Amino acid sequence: MTATTTPKALPILIGAAVTMSLAMGMRQCLGLFLPPVTHGLGLSAADFTFAIAIQNVAWGVFQAPIGSLADKYGIGRAVLGGVLLYIAAMIVMVMANGIAMLALSGGMLGIAVACTGSSLAMTAAARASTPERRSFVLGVVSAFSSVGTLVIAPVLQLLLAHWNWRIGVVLFLALTIVMLPFAFMTGRVDRIPQPPVRRTTFGESLQLAIQSRRFMVLCCTYFVCGLNLIFINTHLPNYLAICGQDPMLAANALAIIGGVNIVGSWLAGWLGGIYPKHILLGITFLLRSVVVAVYFMSPPSEENTLIFAAAMGMIWLGVIPLVSGLVAELFGTRTMATMLGLSFVVHQAGSVLGAWGGGVIFTHFGSYDLAWRFGVTAGALAGVVLILFGGETIPGIRRRSAIAV
Repeated sequence: MTATTTPKALPILIGAAVTMSLAMGMRQCLGLFLPPVTHGLGLSAADFTFAIAIQNVAWGVFQAPIGSLADKYGIGRAVLGGVLLYIAAMIVMVMANGIAMLALSGGMLGIAVACTGSSLAMTAAARASTPERRSFVLGVVSAFSSVGTLVIAPVLQLLLAHWNWRIGVVLFLALTIVMLPFAFMTGRVDRIPQPPVRRTTFGESLQLAIQSRRFMVLCCTYFVCGLNLIFINTHLPNYLAICGQDPMLAANALAIIGGVNIVGSWLAGWLGGIYPKHILLGITFLLRSVVVAVYFMSPPSEENTLIFAAAMGMIWLGVIPLVSGLVAELFGTRTMATMLGLSFVVHQAGSVLGAWGGGVIFTHFGSYDLAWRFGVTAGALAGVVLILFGGETIPGIRRRSAIAV
């Protein structure tokens, strides 16, 4: 019986999937708050997206140190602390009366997602699975995590359509409390014995990361992933609103992205166990650019928006099992949380540009044309770079890290 099917592993995988599902689901639906919050508090789109940018900066800056602490002291403590901070962030947001409190909530939320989002959840899942089944398991956990967006987006929009936006934040507060027992389940991974290797310091892990060409290529292209996804998450609702579409359409689009991503993430994890992960990542980035370009070159309608959402869902968070599996191949699982955190620093730099930069462009030009064109170009370039330079220098020879798998 493999680790993927033992009774000890199953609660860990369920805990990681549900915690990640709720944490990422709420975070991906924050863009739905843009129209009502800016209207209710008298803010501009750039003001609101500045708070989203603060969240992404905090997530990126704290992800690697939190990953290092989780590797050293246990994933369970980090995840539980993140859930408690998530609760506090929602309390601050529901009390917000201006940009300062929104920015504070965003910063707290960024640190909370660093503890409860993909990096630690994927590390827990990787440690609870066998190397042979790891890519498949990562795909399954990542796929289940999309259920949060599928359910949360339409429910939140219904609340926002009939009540004050603060009621929507109360919904998020309730969901953060639901995360608590699943955080404890995820923490059971700390009871699984790890290979008897010397613990590496954060500085040593950073040095190993810099010395790995493949990892550096992955990090640089991961910037574009953050840029494009957060731009869509944050600005699609506002884009549809200014085009005269029903606000519910944006919520339905986000829900479809989350629903279809269940299949997309599972498929990415399965394919990652068969084909080179850097090739699959490169193809994903290229496909994203094509889908975004086709959508924004056409007048928005309900039909093409839902088709766009379905297409993006297939290539949405499938990068998570591929990136996580690639990092595990390069460095093993013992310091996986740290290495994923380091890659996320660059990812979140892209997220900041996608969220805040998109808001600044819209505020100054009254259009998102420049923003999506930049994203399409960057995505295509990242895909080509990954395919050409993200693999082994010499076929069949793997440069192995000194850290044991």
